[in-house]
Amino acid sequence: MTDVCNFNDQTLGEEISNAISHGLGAALSIAGTVVMIVSAALNHKTPITIVGVSIFGASLILLYLTSCLYHSLVPNKGKKVFQILDHCMIFILITGTYTPICFSLIGGWVGWTVWGFNMACTVLGVVLNAINLAKWHKLSLGLYVLMGWSIVMAGWKVFPLIPLDGWAMILLGGIFYTVGIIFYRAKNPKYMHFIWHLFVLAGSLCHFFFVLQHCCY
Repeated sequence: MTDVCNFNDQTLGEEISNAISHGLGAALSIAGTVVMIVSAALNHKTPITIVGVSIFGASLILLYLTSCLYHSLVPNKGKKVFQILDHCMIFILITGTYTPICFSLIGGWVGWTVWGFNMACTVLGVVLNAINLAKWHKLSLGLYVLMGWSIVMAGWKVFPLIPLDGWAMILLGGIFYTVGIIFYRAKNPKYMHFIWHLFVLAGSLCHFFFVLQHCCY
């Protein structure tokens, strides 16, 4: 019996590592979401701030839970469906991450423009992935990067609104996500996808602590 799952060339050991890593991410996301919402409420933040951090938390939970389930399934039609959902959740996480930043810190027409741009890209990406994941795969990667760094487009307006330590966390998280794509694209040696998962976790942690510190307190 071979140890190859025959799905995206991932071995059984790789898929177990992939599932465990993002299963841990799902558990941390649930705990982190509770912490953000409670902290925002206790610090008497505005309702839109609480909504923003809730959306961010929900996007984290959805991404990591979907990824964990996808990598946990044996190769079948269900796994293919979850593969599509897994890629779609990346779009949702990016917009979810921008939500508390745009709602609470940037605000005004600039905040809504940045958020609206990312939401439009999310809708486009989800629709294209649902139609044909393989065909639009490279475009999706481009959209991920474009969305992730779209805050730079409004840098002249946004920079004074976010403290330098906050910018450091935002940029570090973006670097983790972007550099991780290198491992995501790599096919050999083994466990490259698992390393990609670790970079995603690191990026999420950076952005979680940013939102917790600058939106919830």
